[in-house]
Amino acid sequence: MHSAVELRGITKRFPGVVANDHVDFDAAAGEVHALLGENGAGKTTLSNILTGLYRPDEGEIVLSGRTVEFHSPRDAIDAGIAMVHQHFRLVSPFTVAENVVLGDHRDIGRTFLLQPRAIEKRVAELSRRFGLAVDPRARIWQLSLGEQQRVEIL
Repeated sequence: MHSAVELRGITKRFPGVVANDHVDFDAAAGEVHALLGENGAGKTTLSNILTGLYRPDEGEIVLSGRTVEFHSPRDAIDAGIAMVHQHFRLVSPFTVAENVVLGDHRDIGRTFLLQPRAIEKRVAELSRRFGLAVDPRARIWQLSLGEQQRVEIL
């Protein structure tokens, strides 16, 4: 059985600093891991590589036994990889449904402009499917911190 996610020999350099130096990491499906280290240790850089924001200078990303290359966060999302950021990236006056579609540049975004109720229905389905109870019509500013975290995950 292959790991769900493997990082092999990941190296990332910036001017004057090596942020990641031949980092190896693997995780099986359903596992939860924490990246721990002091500020500047390279945790965010490694996460940004896995989510397609940065490209490694060396090394490879392997998903379910298949080597992949991400050229953008959209590539990573399409492969099932996303990151919930430490600081929320939600728009407070918008609804849950509006926030969920903000980052989606595929058909769901176009549907949102034409059929907001269809998007609310889809977000409600996702909410139930993943056990992340949240009202698609609620405004972000009205939600508790825990509910806002659920929106970030969706």
